[in-house]
Amino acid sequence: MIKHQKYIHCFLDESREIAQKLKAQDKQISKIVDILFDAWKNKKWVFLMGNGGSASTATHFASDLAKTINDDPEKHGIKAMALVDNVPLVSAITNDWGWENLYVTKLRNYWMPKSVAIGISVHGGSGKDKSGAWSQNLLKGLQFAKDQGGITIGFSGFDGGPMKGLVHACVVVPAQSTPQVESFHILLHHLITFRVKEKVIEFYKNTRKPKKYK
Repeated sequence: MIKHQKYIHCFLDESREIAQKLKAQDKQISKIVDILFDAWKNKKWVFLMGNGGSASTATHFASDLAKTINDDPEKHGIKAMALVDNVPLVSAITNDWGWENLYVTKLRNYWMPKSVAIGISVHGGSGKDKSGAWSQNLLKGLQFAKDQGGITIGFSGFDGGPMKGLVHACVVVPAQSTPQVESFHILLHHLITFRVKEKVIEFYKNTRKPKKYK
């Protein structure tokens, strides 16, 4: 029991320190809020990419952008899609054309002008394991989005990896721990979602005739 308590206290103390350090990136977080609010206001697509635990974060984030930012079913959310969600298509692309081509292939199918692409990766594409370099499919997708004139956003950790220098806005969780980085990515996506939601509420209060889908 004592060993458990020591671990619990250490983990939570570390979380508190990380949260404090993240305040220094408030400008990057604010920039992401503005990008996503603009995507909502102008009905732009937002595509999210992630592998492993970050894939589930991408799905969760996409769901919140599509639904949670708006409490009224008569009004629209953000047109958000997690590109990992269609399992048959993911497996077909991976089987036939390789894992590294997964996200760029799907983006070619769905891309619309001025779309937004979000990459979520613990290491930001740095490092490698048994299958080779990490998250190269994600970096390839972000580069495609950038080449098409889209806006790119990254969520990373550790030293930020290559993704930090690739995207237009990036938040790097200041931690050297995978569970801490993944946990804070979820915290950040909730922070951003609910700040965008506040901006949507303010928009409707100040607009008599909000835009509707045709």
